[in-house]
Amino acid sequence: MKGIVYDGSTTALVDGLTLRDPGPREVVVRIAAAGLCHSDLSYMHGLYPVPSPGVCGHEAAGVVDAVGNAVTHVQPGDHVIVATLAACGFCQYCMDGRPTACRATLGNWSQPFTLDGQPIYNFAATSAFAERTLVRDVQCVKIPHDVPLTSAALVGCGVVTGMGAVFNRANVKRGQSAIVFGVGGVGLNVIQALKVQGATTIIAVDTVPEKEALAKQFGATHFLDGRRDDLVAAVSAIKPYNADLPRGPFNAGGVNWAFDCVAHPQVTYNALECLDWEGTVVVIGVAGQTAEFKGLYGRLTQVDRGIIGCRYGTVSPQRDIPFIIDLYRRGEVLLDELVSATFPVARWEDAVHGLESGSVARAVITF
Repeated sequence: MKGIVYDGSTTALVDGLTLRDPGPREVVVRIAAAGLCHSDLSYMHGLYPVPSPGVCGHEAAGVVDAVGNAVTHVQPGDHVIVATLAACGFCQYCMDGRPTACRATLGNWSQPFTLDGQPIYNFAATSAFAERTLVRDVQCVKIPHDVPLTSAALVGCGVVTGMGAVFNRANVKRGQSAIVFGVGGVGLNVIQALKVQGATTIIAVDTVPEKEALAKQFGATHFLDGRRDDLVAAVSAIKPYNADLPRGPFNAGGVNWAFDCVAHPQVTYNALECLDWEGTVVVIGVAGQTAEFKGLYGRLTQVDRGIIGCRYGTVSPQRDIPFIIDLYRRGEVLLDELVSATFPVARWEDAVHGLESGSVARAVITF
C-alpha cells in the first residue's frame, strides 16, 4: 500500500505500508481524496511535538472498506468524511455535544501502520495520505453518494473549522457585520457561513489582492488589502460610528465580529481595533505555543468587547458535517469551488510546491 511518510527528517511517498485489522469500534477507510493544507506542511517540517515516523495527512473522504464488530452507523461501501476528532464519546463534554473539549482528543496517536516491519504512527488521528487508513468509528460521517469525494475531503477540517467558528463558537445574528482576516481555506468558509447566518456586511482582508474575486464569490461584500497602513480606518469608513464621525466614544463604530484566521500579533491587534461595542474577536488560526499578542484593556472593559479562541470550529462532527453537506446540496454553500487543483498521489510534491508558492489555494491529493 502507498502512503506519504514523514520519518522525522524527510517526507517521501513509500510503497509497502500495511494496515492492521480494525478493532471493535474502528473503521478502515479506502481514501479517495485528501486535502493538503499548511498544517500538513508544518507536520512534514517537524514543527509539531508528535512522534514519528508517521503517515501524513488529516483531511479525508473515501469509502468504508471494513468495520469492527461493534460499528453500526457505517458499513462497507458507504461514502464518508473522516473527522480528525477522535473523541471518547462518553465524557461530560462529549455527552454535552462539545467533543472539541474532550481530553481524549489530545495526544491520542497510535501505530496502526507498519513499513518493513517497523511500526508507523498516525497523524492527527487520521493519516489521510495513504491508500487506506484506520480511524475510530466516531470519526466517520456518512454522506450521500452524489457528493464528490474531492470536495467532501475538505469538509473534514478546513470547512468545519471555518463554518463551525460562525455556527458554533460565535453568535452571529442576521443583519450584523463582520471582518475576516485571511482568505484561505478556512477564511472562505467563515465568509460563506456568515452569509448563511444573514450577516449583511462581510469584509474580507488578505495580503494577496488577487483573492478579492474569490472572497466575493463566497459572499464577501468588501475586500481590503491587508498590507495597507490605514486598515482600521478603512474598516471605520465602511462601518462608521455615524455619518459624521468614523469612531465614537470608547472606539465605537466598526464591526460586530472579527474572525482571525491568521493568528499573527498584528492581525489580532487590528481585529480588536476594528470592533464596535460588544464586538468579539474569534481567533481561529494557530500560532506557535509561545507567540504573544497585545491590545488595549480599554477596548474590552466598559463596552463588553471580547477575544475568544476556537478549536476545530467547536464542532460535533456527526451533527455539523451532515448539516454542511445539506447546505451544499441545496446550493447554499460552495464546496466544489474550494478545490483549486487535484493531484494524483504520485505528484504530491507538485501539490506541496503549489501550496508553498501560493499558486494553489487548496490542493487535493487523489488515490
